[in-house]
Amino acid sequence: MSDWNVADLPDQTGRTIVVTGPTLGGLGHHTALELARRGGRVILAGRNPAKVEETVAAIRVEVPKAQLEALHLDLASLSSVRTAAAAAAQVGPIDVLVNNAGVMGTKYSRTADGLELQMATNHFGPFLLTGLLLPQLVQSEDGRVVTVSSLFHTFAGRAPLGPPREQKGRYNTWRVYGQTKLANLYLTSELERRLRAADLPVRALAAHPGFAGTHLAANGQYGRSSGGIASILDAGVKAVSQTAEAGAWPTLMAATADLPGDTFVGPGGFRQLSGRPRVVGRSRLARNEENARRLWEISEQTVDLRYP
Repeated sequence: MSDWNVADLPDQTGRTIVVTGPTLGGLGHHTALELARRGGRVILAGRNPAKVEETVAAIRVEVPKAQLEALHLDLASLSSVRTAAAAAAQVGPIDVLVNNAGVMGTKYSRTADGLELQMATNHFGPFLLTGLLLPQLVQSEDGRVVTVSSLFHTFAGRAPLGPPREQKGRYNTWRVYGQTKLANLYLTSELERRLRAADLPVRALAAHPGFAGTHLAANGQYGRSSGGIASILDAGVKAVSQTAEAGAWPTLMAATADLPGDTFVGPGGFRQLSGRPRVVGRSRLARNEENARRLWEISEQTVDLRYP
């Protein structure tokens, strides 16, 4: 599949796709754009309604007849996730859920649910959303969950299996970020295992963008993507990375190509930093099935939802 090309994306007419984190210019924006360009009905789920509408407007400039809908969703809040899932019930069958939204490198803080912000946004929120939308994914009769991980999963050090509402030892921003990306891969592998055991018509896959020029790092470090040092960091990232458009290709391949469950897709270039997407490997730690099972059980208890 190393010759995969975005131009080969199949027709998406009649399909409904939910994309979280559709910030203008980011991975979610470009994922939604290409799926809408091919006739898909795309639900843009984001925490800032004004910013979601910016993305809607930008997509409609390129695809005037795009089928787009907005959904308010703050993954850092479990109550917001439940509210969003309830609103999405009227959407009907969902063909693809793209768990794209995330935060990166944020300072230590706790959410209203008592969870560390990065783990709440990047793992527990998507875990809950996936479970709540699973019945609609099953209704599609060929559903797919694509969770966006990162090369940073290799910097996790250890699996995030401690009490999620307790902080033990010194907080390491980037180590925790790596653990959230490792959690994305555990979610994918354990979800796929459980889906097969339950004989449900849904597949779970993961993707990573390589080194893509998005605002994620600046937003995480400074709470903004422009102004002062945030602009310097943002410009620096873009100068040495591939475009956000190219960064979305692995997600698009995972969402549409004929691939088995638990496939991980990333760029095919040097060290997976850029290039056309292909099936890639993951770290030894990410392949630990017992860790994946334990994190799943911890996550079920944390969000108070057991599935499938």
